[in-house]
Amino acid sequence: MAENAALIRADGALLRVTDDGALTRAGVPHRILSGSMHYFRVHPGQWRDRLRRLVDMGLNTLDTYVAWNFHQPQEGRPATFDGWCDVERFIGMAGEEGLDVIVRPGPYICAEWSNGGLPSWLTRRTASENGVGRRPLVPRSSDPGFTRRVARWFDDLIPRIAALQACHGGPVVAVQVENEYGSYGDDAAYLTWLRTALVERGVTELLFTADGPTELMLDGGTLDGTLAAVTLGSGARAARELQQSRRPGEPFLAAEFWDGWFDHWGEKHHVRSADSATAALSEILDAGSVSIYMAHGGTNFGLWAGSNEDNGKIQPTVTSYDSDAPIAEDGRLTPKFHAFRELLGATGPLLSTEPRFLPETSVPLTPAAGLLPGLMANGIPTPRTPAPASFEQLRLDAGISVHRARPVLPHGPVTLRITDLADRAVVFVDGERVGALEGPGQITVEGHGRRVDLLLIVEAYGRINYGPLLGAPKGLLGPVMVERRMIHGWWNRAVPLQDWGDLELARAMAAGDDVNNEGTGFATASWSVEEPADTHLMLPGSGRGYCWINGFLLGRYDERGPQCSLYCPAPLLHPGSNTVTVLETEHLGDSVEMRQHPDLGPTEEYIEQF
Repeated sequence: MAENAALIRADGALLRVTDDGALTRAGVPHRILSGSMHYFRVHPGQWRDRLRRLVDMGLNTLDTYVAWNFHQPQEGRPATFDGWCDVERFIGMAGEEGLDVIVRPGPYICAEWSNGGLPSWLTRRTASENGVGRRPLVPRSSDPGFTRRVARWFDDLIPRIAALQACHGGPVVAVQVENEYGSYGDDAAYLTWLRTALVERGVTELLFTADGPTELMLDGGTLDGTLAAVTLGSGARAARELQQSRRPGEPFLAAEFWDGWFDHWGEKHHVRSADSATAALSEILDAGSVSIYMAHGGTNFGLWAGSNEDNGKIQPTVTSYDSDAPIAEDGRLTPKFHAFRELLGATGPLLSTEPRFLPETSVPLTPAAGLLPGLMANGIPTPRTPAPASFEQLRLDAGISVHRARPVLPHGPVTLRITDLADRAVVFVDGERVGALEGPGQITVEGHGRRVDLLLIVEAYGRINYGPLLGAPKGLLGPVMVERRMIHGWWNRAVPLQDWGDLELARAMAAGDDVNNEGTGFATASWSVEEPADTHLMLPGSGRGYCWINGFLLGRYDERGPQCSLYCPAPLLHPGSNTVTVLETEHLGDSVEMRQHPDLGPTEEYIEQF
């Protein structure tokens, strides 16, 4: 316990634990009232506005993850720390608004973010590439192939965070070691290595771990000498009792209080009533300190939304990360916000202003190019392969892959079988769509004793962000078969939609003026804006696809719901003409609607518990 006390109560830290287990800030008893908000889910033009809403709610601290893959999506290129990736500016801005800052640098963050924040170029590696043999690289472990690359990332990231610590006049008062590790593994050497890596790179403020309040998770995720925080949706009293039985003399910190929850495509929109959330928050405050997850959820712009997996079925997360947070995705202050504000004792006028929205309107969608010509206009061709190439083999993080082969189909009904598919494939034979599959499956087609043009368009959902399948490969992972016979000889093309901008969209639009008879392909709509303001885009009648605004990929849409609208922040618009571009893979509607209120689908009361 002496070592534990020495490290937790390190000299020089602004937040310290006293001998009797109290938390102090600069020597004064203190309670952390924190809210989670992620810079990578909020447009930089709205960072300050959203931070002020945290202050208005009565919070004294901001909590943010750092998403490694957001900063370094491609191997061999330096990590980026400017523009939307300027985490230092974000932290500094929080300090300017009077907030302390808790930083959670991972390297794994979960957060319903693709691959849990780990770059896919890292998790696709095998140990043989590192000269260790033929085992796969093991993420979130003391595997030297993993820790060596984390060390390089931390060499770049952590000194930036350390320079913003309170001991240097900045707002950073605490740093998390990994994230909910006890629900993943039990490699204590890895956690110790991470803590040392943070300290050696200049972290001197309070360090903590965060895990679910169960013996199993605390066994695997806590470290002697490091404050053991918990994550929960309810049951703070029981969590406090368990924590105290294991870590006497430590204050209670709910590093994540789940006041809402995220959504998967094809499910209902999860909500939690203000009464339920406020009662649970009150119980936490009776026990100690809290960080509200999420205070403001924001948006999974582009293709950054992650996925879960349940008994072999992928569960992709929707584009919105509203999470029924007290500060809504579009910045509105909800009844939950006002209930929390009252509980937290915030008084006085609000610093933030009501968000502004464009007038509601509808503009026609104009078809521009067919699905395949548009995709192929920007695709990256690869050498012919015996089997269809996976996303890992194509060095493709997200987006679409196109695969073509020329098998012979015998006379009569023939079964085409996809043996292993991590995502969704649309299948064409001689230019005609014959079906679509999510995961492995089969499609029956009519053969005529000759070769056919077999085409598969594979759309990858977000990479798995939680659990033992973290880092799992994407795309076509096994053979495609005609009955019992494998099909060999494939042409593959990678289509990195997440990297597309105005130039790539223009190429796609110019690829062909025909949209096939099923209404798939590319289309555009334009409308004039007098003064930019927020809006919510709706695509009535459209099925499934991707939506860009002025060359920026807002994200996916899907008629399965629950999410029916896409949030478009004002900084993405400009005075005058603005253009919406749609890539539709099912059936194209006739129009784009701009609405003042979101439609996140039918709701379901949900409280997450371990």
